[in-house]
Amino acid sequence: MMWGDGMGWGMGWMWVFWILLVLGTVVLVFVLIKVLTGSSGTHGGTSPGGYGQRPGPARAREILEERYARGEISTEEFRERLRTLEEGGR
Repeated sequence: MMWGDGMGWGMGWMWVFWILLVLGTVVLVFVLIKVLTGSSGTHGGTSPGGYGQRPGPARAREILEERYARGEISTEEFRERLRTLEEGGR
């Protein structure tokens, strides 16, 4: 014996399937865009961890200043390395 038009719970599960399929497609497209645009950390931005940081001597000086501020290097070592950076930039 069937109730209603015979579709029952099957149509409800079909809606869930289609919603999940659409969401999965959106996520897949987003991930592909991120991979193909090369999010390797060489783009503009200021987030820590290598992503979007300035290349070259400006970034080297910034790292040196951070290490000095954390107390990882002494004042003498800071000045010596800073002088080396400035001489290399000329």
